[in-house]
Amino acid sequence: MHQLPEYMKIIYGALLDVYGEIEIDMAFKGKLYRLDYAKDVMKILVRNFFNEAKWCDKKYVPTIEEYLSVALLTSGHLTLAATSFVGMGDVVTEESFEWVLSNPKIVKASAIIGRLMNDIAGHKQKRGHVASAVECYLNQHNVSEEDAVKLLGEQVEDAWKDTNEEFIKPAAVPMPLLERVLNLTRVGDLLYKEDDCYTNSHLMKHHVASLLTDPVLP
Repeated sequence: MHQLPEYMKIIYGALLDVYGEIEIDMAFKGKLYRLDYAKDVMKILVRNFFNEAKWCDKKYVPTIEEYLSVALLTSGHLTLAATSFVGMGDVVTEESFEWVLSNPKIVKASAIIGRLMNDIAGHKQKRGHVASAVECYLNQHNVSEEDAVKLLGEQVEDAWKDTNEEFIKPAAVPMPLLERVLNLTRVGDLLYKEDDCYTNSHLMKHHVASLLTDPVLP
């Protein structure tokens, strides 16, 4: 940690604290192997964040294919899906982690939905980020913004079809694991369907209130 700039020490220290707590819990339960998978997917996320940072620094606009090879990983869906398995109990096995790290169709579809909906909703906000999917598509194919958004929206629709297909055919893993990935996809749909509600978090105020302060009681 001493090699990092001050602002990164805070983040990295907090992350190590989280993994330290996981280590204690998993060691007690005899499932310490799960921590290694959680760390592996975090490394994948950070390495690809670094790729995006280099693009941003050089003002490089990749092709849409090159962009998605990185941006689907920086969406965090693979990292969050795998990390969510850590505390799920005996329904999760080592094979479950191998499955999710293979980036199966439902996980990739989840990342496509989250990333493209995010980019479509938020690409006009000037935040000094790497070019969005919309900008990459425009730059590569020289189409109108309206056409780019329409075509990327069709990819989102196809990803939903892939997600539904995974629940129709015999599952490679137990249903609770598929449901974890589906719920992650639902969060992306909620956050980005109407606006970029992740960046403009005040737009989620009524959802938070309905969940925590005004819940529907049984």
